[in-house]
Amino acid sequence: MMDQRWRPTVNEREFIEHALQSDIRVDGRRPFDFRKLKIAFGREDGSAEVELGETRVMGYVTAQLVQPYKDRPNEGTLAIFTEFSPMADPAFEPGRPGEAAIELGRVIDRGLRESRAVDMESLCVVAGKHVWSVRVDLHILDNGGNLIDAANIAALAALCTFRRPECTVGGDDGQQVTIHDPEVRDPLPLAIHHLPIAVTFAYFGDGNIMVLDPTYKEEAVMGGRMTATINSNGDVCSIQKAGGEGVMSSVIMQCLRIASVKAADITSKIKSNVDEYTTEKAVRKVKRTPVLVAKKNDVPDITMESNDGALESQTSKTPNDAQGISKDPPAIPNDKRHEDAKSRLSESNPEVESMSNSGIVGESDEAKESVSPKSLKDAVKPKHKRKKKQHGKS
Repeated sequence: MMDQRWRPTVNEREFIEHALQSDIRVDGRRPFDFRKLKIAFGREDGSAEVELGETRVMGYVTAQLVQPYKDRPNEGTLAIFTEFSPMADPAFEPGRPGEAAIELGRVIDRGLRESRAVDMESLCVVAGKHVWSVRVDLHILDNGGNLIDAANIAALAALCTFRRPECTVGGDDGQQVTIHDPEVRDPLPLAIHHLPIAVTFAYFGDGNIMVLDPTYKEEAVMGGRMTATINSNGDVCSIQKAGGEGVMSSVIMQCLRIASVKAADITSKIKSNVDEYTTEKAVRKVKRTPVLVAKKNDVPDITMESNDGALESQTSKTPNDAQGISKDPPAIPNDKRHEDAKSRLSESNPEVESMSNSGIVGESDEAKESVSPKSLKDAVKPKHKRKKKQHGKS
């Protein structure tokens, strides 16, 4: 066993044991209550951080193409690696992994690989030559007790959100593998049949007192520990017993019944968090139409050149700028083409000609009289007939 950073005194040990005999724990929980569980996902697929009380563990999943084992040419590989940082616990030493790190990795690896939770045959690309090797790195960020359960949940959450690149096989010999970029083809998720949940029990005294999810102080006082890995269906994936205290078979069966209930609750929480992460990721990828319309309205100024060589600036105006437009009628260029087009438009639609001659909508009567004074005879006479006669004289 690894040296503990906190060594309880005789009085502290007796206090914890007497409290457990009265079904009271130091942190106020009942004997078979889990601490508060929080699952957070990173920006990249395959990364998850689990917070179980004061215990924090981060899981990160990667994959690469390797050559398969000779005895299993059609199956990929899955490996678990743990890192115990001294920042998480002063008792952790950098360098080679200690006994606690090796035990943690083996318990989680046994629960995942031996139970065939991940479909290894789906990781095969070319039989005997290329398969996917999935690696799960578990980083201990803070040691608050029960690292096995927290690391197991972090590994499962990271595996559920991991996406491996899609690849195709081609070439002249049919053995050439092409790995597609995620922008070209969407990555593929792993085929996970079930979620094996690790549930740890701590034994005290002669093995008659047991509690679920022990804290750091309870681990320093406990006489033994048992970790049962069970899925939501109640199937026992693995059992690991550590410590010198013996446990009766009836107590073990009771622990398995309790673990099956807790495994179903944790499985539903993991799936709900994964679904929320997947939904948020899908929403971020959707292109929103209002944003594109707003960008199209911001039209820059356009400069056009007329036939006679003069430059005229044409600026797009928003509805709010309509009040600031000059009320003076625009100058009509002396071009025969414009006059012909204008006469044709006035013949087909007399209302357009009347609106163009009367100026911009909203002008006062005094402004109209100052710009173009008219006699009573011209006002009574229809405008389109007057225009026809002028063209006939010319």
